[in-house]
Amino acid sequence: MVRGGFVVISRHPTGAHHGAPRASPISDGLHCDGPSFIHFIRCRGARRRRCVAVRLDRFVSRSSGLSRSEVRRLLRRGAVSVDGSVVTAVGTAVDGSSRVELEGRPLAVPGFRYFMLNKPAGVVSATEDARHPTVLALLDEPHRDLLHPVGRLDIDTTGLVLLSDDGRWSHGITAPRRHQGKRYRVALAESLTDEAAARFRSGLLLRGETRPTLPAELEAESPTVVRVILREGRYHQVKRMFAALGNHVTALHREAIGGVVLDSELEPGQYRALSANEIEVLR
Repeated sequence: MVRGGFVVISRHPTGAHHGAPRASPISDGLHCDGPSFIHFIRCRGARRRRCVAVRLDRFVSRSSGLSRSEVRRLLRRGAVSVDGSVVTAVGTAVDGSSRVELEGRPLAVPGFRYFMLNKPAGVVSATEDARHPTVLALLDEPHRDLLHPVGRLDIDTTGLVLLSDDGRWSHGITAPRRHQGKRYRVALAESLTDEAAARFRSGLLLRGETRPTLPAELEAESPTVVRVILREGRYHQVKRMFAALGNHVTALHREAIGGVVLDSELEPGQYRALSANEIEVLR
């Protein structure tokens, strides 16, 4: 049976900038990390609810604050038990029904973390990159390697990037069926005509594709600056849509995802934890 939820209390205000603390939502089961190592298993019982399983070494690392290498040494030493039995295999899967103990002390994983970042140009939306700084490098957080960007922005695109270690939450935002709206401020090389704006709003067939884009929203701030809302996330979509109209994007800035708007107090490179309302509005 999946254990009931628990509340993780934040040590600092949610709105703190740069070096902001972990968010503190209420858990509805076992907390775990990003999609790179989550897998799903069936729980036994009448309702057969889905549980989330996670590698034992990551579970212990996340719940104890120890490094992964320290945890592996403890596992080899026989200091970790699962459901009363000593376990030494780092890849052992544990879920919400597992009782994990470190040297006889029960462990529970802290709550998921959710952040918004004002991404500057020149930073890539990735967990690692050999040539460029990543969004994770901008975070001053423990175990930041367990976080992942929710979706991507091009290296030269600025603005709102969400980061979390909640894989289900992230998938719910990026899943194509959700059609989560994303708002951008776009600077163009040439003035946008009324005809081109109408074509943009109705959807365009992009080069190399067989189906047109979904209808989009467009509002002109000036002849060469517009705000658009897209409800899908094709490769370089904003740039390619304006290219299809014979125009060129000179600057692109994401202002909002769904009901979450980039905090105007965040300078490029700064971030803060999401509020409970911001987390829930994207579920």
